[in-house]
Amino acid sequence: MLAATRTIATARHALAEKFRQVGIESADADARLLMAHALGIDRAELMANGEHALNLDEMKAIDALGERRLKREPVARIFGRKEFWSLSLQVSPAVLVPRPETETVVEAALNAVARDARPMAQLHILDIGTGSGALLLALLSELPNAVGTATDISAAALDVARANAECSGVAGRCTFIACDIAAGVPGPFDLIVSNPPYVVHGEIASLPPEVRDYDPAPALDGGADGLDGYRAIAAQARGLLAPGGKVIVELGAGQEAAVRALFTKAGLKVGAAR
Repeated sequence: MLAATRTIATARHALAEKFRQVGIESADADARLLMAHALGIDRAELMANGEHALNLDEMKAIDALGERRLKREPVARIFGRKEFWSLSLQVSPAVLVPRPETETVVEAALNAVARDARPMAQLHILDIGTGSGALLLALLSELPNAVGTATDISAAALDVARANAECSGVAGRCTFIACDIAAGVPGPFDLIVSNPPYVVHGEIASLPPEVRDYDPAPALDGGADGLDGYRAIAAQARGLLAPGGKVIVELGAGQEAAVRALFTKAGLKVGAAR
């Protein structure tokens, strides 16, 4: 693919153009990231050394990563890591790649804790469907006295979450339980967070290939109307919450009213979206 290239700059431009041709919107950024990774340098070095002549091994390394991205494999999966809330998290085929928008759940949870004037309390947190552990680990990194329980139906996902807890230095404050939603999990919890599956089943085929072909289907599929995960959480939440406890969930686009109705019907007081 890059046989005719000779320098970092020409290889980078050629790779970005290949990405554009297959519809990758982040073509330039992805080319920079993958080339820096292949060459073992940071992006600043990559840009400063555009005239560096590439040898055959370097071109082969760039080409191998480029081919994977051309198949629409996300950069984070190629690297095996994704940054979330300043934490570097391991990802595998068993877990979703943490999204920047999921950080809004962390923000909302921290704001709720601050409003209750309990940021230094020994809060008990439950992360339902933890995947990589992103939500729980981000919260524990900000709340040094908190302890957490993470559930997931996938044992392979929990293995990833455990490894990330170790790397993040919070493993001593985490418990991991393999179960559906929170079946058999002992409460009570001051805070429940979740990014449940919320894609309508019939819409999965139309998702971008980076999501459709590489994220685990059970972490995407929210059933016929996208609300199955919210129904399950609403059904169990009251029995899991401590007095004054809160549930904060990520929502799919256009789902707020439906989820609000589900939680209200379950006997939960629903606050304004923030």
